[in-house]
Amino acid sequence: MNLEQKRIVALDYGKKRIGIAITDPLRFFAQPLTTLLNDHTFWNSLRDLLSAYEIEEFVVGYPLKESGDKGELTKDIDQFVKTVQKYYKVPVVLTDERYSSGIAQERILESVTSKKKRRDKGLIDKNAAAVILEDYMKTL
Repeated sequence: MNLEQKRIVALDYGKKRIGIAITDPLRFFAQPLTTLLNDHTFWNSLRDLLSAYEIEEFVVGYPLKESGDKGELTKDIDQFVKTVQKYYKVPVVLTDERYSSGIAQERILESVTSKKKRRDKGLIDKNAAAVILEDYMKTL
């Protein structure tokens, strides 16, 4: 498969849910893909979801505090990254996710008219993953 068809996937880790975003084949855009429950089905669900894509690398949001110190979830995320690396033999990049959920919520408020849909936490998670991926793509 040629390089243009490889994708970058962002994962927005949470104790209950993990938001997932992916680049287009040419890696110009980040698009929210889905949100999966962070439970015993997660790894099989992720494998099934990503089986149609050739993944070049993963970007995982890393929650830093305003001071730049590690947040409370960083130990969980460090373990999560080790598992990602075990299942997928591609690089995993950690990136600051401090404002991703807030930016995702603003975008949802601007674009989703249904109040019921705006309350969907999964919608926020996958859009936060897209924000993380967009920020990362700016550094490429």
